[in-house]
Amino acid sequence: MQIQQMFKDDIDRKINGVVKVDQDANDVLIQELNEYVITKELKKHFITFFNNYGESFDEKTADIGVWISGFFGSGKSHFLKILSYILANKEVDGVKTVERFRNKFDDDPATFMLIDKATKGETDTILFNIDIEGSINKDATAVLRVFAKMFYNYLGFYGEDLKVAKLEQFIEKQGKTEQFRKVFEEKNGEPWLSTRDAFAFFEDDIVATLEEVLGMSEESARNWFNGTETIEMSIAQLVSEIKEYVNSKPENFRLLFMIDEVGQYIGSNTDHLINLQSLVEKIGSECEGKVWVVCTGQEALDEIIKTRQDEFSRIQARFKTRLSLSSSSADEVIQKRILAKNSDAEKKLTEVYNANDSVLRNLLQFNKDDALLDIRGYETDGDFVRNFPFVPYQFILMQKVFSEIRKHGNAGKHLSGGERSMLSGFQEAAQKIEGKDEYALAPFYLFYDTVHTFLDGAIRRVIERCERAADEKRGIEPQDVNVLKLLYLIRYLDNDIKSTLDTIVILMADDIRMDKINMRKEVSASLDRLLNQNYIGRSGNTYSFLTDEEQDIAREIKDTSVDTAQITERIGHLVFGDIYDKKKFRYEIYDFSYDQYVDGTAIGSVTGGMKLNIMSVATDDTEKAPLKLQAFSKNQAIVVLGDSKYYESIENALKIRKYVKTRNVAQLPKSVQDIIRNQQDEATKYENDALDQIRAAIVDADFYVDGEHIEIKGGDAKSKLDQALEYLVTHVYFDLDLVGKHADSDADIVEILTGANPSMPGMSPNSGAAAKIEEFLEMQEMKNLPTSMADIQSRYQGIPSGWREIDIAAVVALLIYEQKVTIKYSGMTIQPSDSKLPDMLRKKSEIGKTVISKRHVVKASQMKEAREFLRDYLEVMDVPADEDGLVQFIIDELSKLQAHYDDLNKKYDGHKYPDQNLVREASRTVADVLSQRSDNIALIDRLVAREDALYDAKDHLANVESFFKNQVTVFDDAAKYVEDLKNDLDYIAKDQEANDALNQMRLITHIIDGKPFNYKRIPELNELKAKVMNSHNQMLDEKRAGLKDIVVECLGAIHEKAYAHDEGKQVSEKADNYYTQQKERIDETKSLALLEGFSVQLWNYRDDALEKIEVLIAPPVTPVKPINPSDPPKPVVKKIIKPVARQQLFPAKTLTSDEEIDAYVENIRKQMKQYLQGSDGIKIN
Repeated sequence: MQIQQMFKDDIDRKINGVVKVDQDANDVLIQELNEYVITKELKKHFITFFNNYGESFDEKTADIGVWISGFFGSGKSHFLKILSYILANKEVDGVKTVERFRNKFDDDPATFMLIDKATKGETDTILFNIDIEGSINKDATAVLRVFAKMFYNYLGFYGEDLKVAKLEQFIEKQGKTEQFRKVFEEKNGEPWLSTRDAFAFFEDDIVATLEEVLGMSEESARNWFNGTETIEMSIAQLVSEIKEYVNSKPENFRLLFMIDEVGQYIGSNTDHLINLQSLVEKIGSECEGKVWVVCTGQEALDEIIKTRQDEFSRIQARFKTRLSLSSSSADEVIQKRILAKNSDAEKKLTEVYNANDSVLRNLLQFNKDDALLDIRGYETDGDFVRNFPFVPYQFILMQKVFSEIRKHGNAGKHLSGGERSMLSGFQEAAQKIEGKDEYALAPFYLFYDTVHTFLDGAIRRVIERCERAADEKRGIEPQDVNVLKLLYLIRYLDNDIKSTLDTIVILMADDIRMDKINMRKEVSASLDRLLNQNYIGRSGNTYSFLTDEEQDIAREIKDTSVDTAQITERIGHLVFGDIYDKKKFRYEIYDFSYDQYVDGTAIGSVTGGMKLNIMSVATDDTEKAPLKLQAFSKNQAIVVLGDSKYYESIENALKIRKYVKTRNVAQLPKSVQDIIRNQQDEATKYENDALDQIRAAIVDADFYVDGEHIEIKGGDAKSKLDQALEYLVTHVYFDLDLVGKHADSDADIVEILTGANPSMPGMSPNSGAAAKIEEFLEMQEMKNLPTSMADIQSRYQGIPSGWREIDIAAVVALLIYEQKVTIKYSGMTIQPSDSKLPDMLRKKSEIGKTVISKRHVVKASQMKEAREFLRDYLEVMDVPADEDGLVQFIIDELSKLQAHYDDLNKKYDGHKYPDQNLVREASRTVADVLSQRSDNIALIDRLVAREDALYDAKDHLANVESFFKNQVTVFDDAAKYVEDLKNDLDYIAKDQEANDALNQMRLITHIIDGKPFNYKRIPELNELKAKVMNSHNQMLDEKRAGLKDIVVECLGAIHEKAYAHDEGKQVSEKADNYYTQQKERIDETKSLALLEGFSVQLWNYRDDALEKIEVLIAPPVTPVKPINPSDPPKPVVKKIIKPVARQQLFPAKTLTSDEEIDAYVENIRKQMKQYLQGSDGIKIN
């Protein structure tokens, strides 16, 4: 049965693919009305509209705005046009429109009753496309002027020119329209209606007619004609005229302005939006539901105004009824208008489906990763009958194709993406295969012919060039053209369906009986040919259509060279940065570093340990020979990747990246910039594909590990690399198990060093590891090579040990505890108790300075002698018997002794104490022994050698130790007392006994360096001091008594002088304070020499005070008139008399000879002469 015989309606009949509101030819209208399909979505919109519209007959309303939205092709223009015919209930071909729709609502009589009721009254509709009827000059009142134009046209006036329309309106109101038209035709020769569009050329005829019909003067008529009177239209004026018109009609009369493409016309123009808003608002408030405004727009109203929501919130209120159309029901329309089958076809197709159900499922089954879930084939026999010869997925894809073509092609912007263009597309596709039988399917590429006339020339040129190449047999086959067409159609659908080979094979299916395997080969060959000639591009396993510009750029990218090293590096980044990003491999508690290689090239830093080497397709096959790989894989895991497209994908990505860098993209045309941006996206896809391809290649790879070709169990790429490295660890690090007990922190190392958890020699869990290190140190010693802890760490972290850094430190700590190794740092032997020892074994900053060597044992005889000496010298019984313990004991005890000697030596600072030289010598002796602390043997040898010196130092310091323990306080007190009396020696000399005692004290406390000191005399100091102190205190008391007598005498003189005189009272009060303070100082002063100077101060203060009083109490002096006025009176000069204290001038002294007397008197004479200088006399008090 041929396809063309299957349909209820002739598949070759003419169908208007795009509905236009101004198409009113009778045959067009009949087809549009009869074949209009009321889908489920449209039925909801009919209900919404007629519910709201019908209420206006029962109750007045201002909500008369209706907004019908939907993208291109959603059927909004068709819906508007059908709605206008239903509302006006126009008669077409003898049948009322409402009656035509009765059978369309057979399943929903309630809705039809709603429609029928709303159309009972008289209704007129003014249906127009505002984009066509509107003026090219879109000023602020453009919307108003279109409304006015269409309203006047509806009334029969010439709305194209408001000036003419207003004239005709005026004439109509005068009731002279017929007269005017008759007179004009008589004068002009042509009817007014056929010439009014060119009225500007008939000035004389019109003026004459106006004079005759309206009685206007010629001047007035010409003034009107020449425009001295302008015609302006306001919203209020237009609405007023509309209201006047509808009010002249019956109560149930309705007028609807039904305007197509309003959304496109006003766009985002603020003036147009406000103009529309104001007009609809005014119509609603004035006409109260008798006049409606129904508009269509590609976007919903809130989308148009969303950027200016605050300004246009009112316009939303004007369009309360909003209907949003989609193309979701396009398949339903196509099925009913185009694909509806007759009964014979339904029966035949049902048989075909039932016989080929499984075949169809296999033929049309997309890979789950290549297509969305709604991209499907047939599900039931009814599904097959309704859609044949098309497949359900084609309806979904074609909607998306139309939408994307509009976005990406200038010409395609005129393409409708809804049911109307799809209608013609499916009809044309069906016509192309109408001669085939019931097994035929419509391949997807047939739809290209539906859209090709709307495409940019650049697109069409590619297809046409490919067709010519096929016709001329220039490396292209006819089927290649169909594949290219198909690739263009799905060019922008990568989010919905991936253009893989399998997907293309399904989309090319043209018969249920098609051999899918053979078709796959043919399509694959077509793709290869198209790729070779740059008609298409490939990204991973997907293919894409290329325009001429894209082909040029693709060709330049293809010719761009990329170094193999760059590809190798990129493979390395993908493997070790994305797939397997572990920097260390975890095995039990171990973290092993491994070097990363791709084709023998290191990726990142190299440690020299294990290797993980990825071999790509770039490595020569000779290098991949099994025997060679087994030999080469020692200490490494080699992963030989199978052949796949990852290498090509990476190469393509790098070529694109390199090409883009060579172009100054910002200076290129926008179209080229877009292509380059797309190529950059392609590069990203290539890299993503390469990542997936490498993962798959690792899963399928051959593994060679440490000289063996091994089989890796199932798993993903990461799991397989984990298994390879685990195998490598167990075979490379074969000494790993020698460490039986692991350390976790420095605390564990300290426990080992201190023997906190001792074990029998050779029985430690780490004894095997310790033996390995000990053997190595013996070899180093034999070679006379020094070994640092850094050497140990490096050696035993590497192959074949692989021990952890902290475990190596723990093993060395065990050797230290067992006294099998010696640790030195900066030349010093480090004892196990040293708190810094864990750092010396572990810290990177310290291990290079820490030297480890095989230990040499101290002779037993030396150990014995040293222990016996220490017991006697230190007077202790418990001396360690082991070498480390003894050495540490020596260091600790001698260090404490040296610190003690240093403390003794510090006591000499600022003092003159006896035998400091002995203290220093003892400290030097101890320091000499400790100087060998860096070597156990040398330390013990030096201790034994210096036994006598140590004994001597101890004996010599016995008196010093006793002195500082028991006598130093007495010594310090006596020495200080002698120092305090140095100014009073002459006074003490007067007392022979005291003087002798003081001399003895000076003798005892006097220290002479290098001479023996008599410690036995120190106890005499207290008694000697007492004798001197008694004599000295007696002298002090006598001296203080004499000074206090002077104080009494001085105060008496001052008070006597100031008595009975208020003027001297203040002076006397100050004197009281002064002498009170002086008495206190006299009591506090303990030096006879210092007390000697007080008397002069006391007498001088008295004299100054008496002078001040005399001045204050003296009567004023009357000036004597001079005899000779020219001789001024001579001032009275007061004599200066300086007081001198007797005690100061005549100090107490014992004189025993004439010479002493003469000297004493001579001294007095000199002093008196000195006092006389600068004064008129002296007064001895």
